[in-house]
Amino acid sequence: MLQLKKPLAFIDLETTGINLGTDRIVEIAIVKILTDGTRTVKRKLINPEMPIPKASSDIHGITDEMVKDAPTFKQVGHELKQMLDGCDLAGYNSNRFDIPLLMEEFLRSQVDFDMRNRKLLDVQNIFHKMEPRTLSAAYKFYCQKNLDGAHSAEVDASATAEILEAQVERYPQLGNNIDSILKTIGEDVIVDFARRFVMENGVEVFNFGKFKGRPVADVLKAEPQYYDWMMKGDFPQHTKQKLTEIYTRTMLKKG
Repeated sequence: MLQLKKPLAFIDLETTGINLGTDRIVEIAIVKILTDGTRTVKRKLINPEMPIPKASSDIHGITDEMVKDAPTFKQVGHELKQMLDGCDLAGYNSNRFDIPLLMEEFLRSQVDFDMRNRKLLDVQNIFHKMEPRTLSAAYKFYCQKNLDGAHSAEVDASATAEILEAQVERYPQLGNNIDSILKTIGEDVIVDFARRFVMENGVEVFNFGKFKGRPVADVLKAEPQYYDWMMKGDFPQHTKQKLTEIYTRTMLKKG
């Protein structure tokens, strides 16, 4: 049994998206374990005061209609702070997402949420630490063999092929062809391989720098000199190639 010196609050958020600077919470759940092992649970729908994108609703099932009469974060901020007072904080991928976004909401609502003297436990980190995600570990897990000669290109490529065959055997839901596998696990939509651009709602947007989150075409129309700056910079050639394609397409439309 977990031995706690202070209460531990597990936090999970559902949100309008994954941008820490602009997205908002639409649901928060807190499972609080007290030092005697008893649990209390609080779950709230939150009105994010912005539309919930369909792509996000498709994931968590929460729609604009469901939150239109829910309280805003500002209205429940002090109640949430009170529940979390004196607690260490935990979650899954929480150090990279849930806790940073929660802090953004507290700051926007001018609720003084003190992070000092709190321990932050990200359960995902335990998973990744205890179950390494290396090729050797995957080979051991799926094929029950040690990978001798790892980091020889041929050995690694052959092991990877064996792993895929073992995965198809282990997980019938994957199917047994590339299309069915990618349909099950999701297929990356790649703009440029360095991921300086990503697709959002069918539009290329910047994934770095001062224009992060803004459509590339909109920025190039407003500030065409940014194209010249990137083309002269030390960006990968594939990134420059994709940038030029977007720039050409944008300028043709503009004309």
